[in-house]
Amino acid sequence: MHLYTQSLSPNGRRVSVFMKEKGIEIDTTEVDLRRAENLSDDYLNKNPFGRVPVLKLDSGVYLSESQAICKFLEGIKPDPNLFGIDYEEAAIIEMWSRRVELNILMPVAMGFRNITGFFKDREKVVPEWGEVSIEVAKDNIKLIESHLADKQYLIGDRYCIADMTLAIVLDFAKTVGQDLLGSENIARWHADVNARPAFS
Repeated sequence: MHLYTQSLSPNGRRVSVFMKEKGIEIDTTEVDLRRAENLSDDYLNKNPFGRVPVLKLDSGVYLSESQAICKFLEGIKPDPNLFGIDYEEAAIIEMWSRRVELNILMPVAMGFRNITGFFKDREKVVPEWGEVSIEVAKDNIKLIESHLADKQYLIGDRYCIADMTLAIVLDFAKTVGQDLLGSENIARWHADVNARPAFS
């Protein structure tokens, strides 16, 4: 297998941390997003959407989308389990993963991209939409803050991929000036997750 990624991007980091949790090592090529290497013909042949990361499987198939890559790696090395030990837990973890991606990750990313214009050479930038997106992320994190009031992790007393994703998103948000860690329950939970060896 071979991984094409940008390790500092939220989705690239998600796969990187997941591999550390599993103790999996894969040969890796870093893709320079700033120089638009992800938009080259060679890269678009791997993923026509031009996003990172992409995992080339031993079968020759190119697998993209970080959650799908992590799911594949879970199949290779089931322990420690991060996607659910039965169908009910798997569904609950999927629910929280989608909540994190749609309600926190996407607004944070839209805020960053539209306010900074980081990719303005290749996409339309609307600063007003960036401001709205930041407010959406702030509103949505309040729901997670409330949920964590009586729980150690998102699904209860055990860590899962949804926790990993949320911690990575909140780290990224803080880096780009969108600090969402101010509330007590989020700060406590975030400190617990970031203390894991895979996050070092």
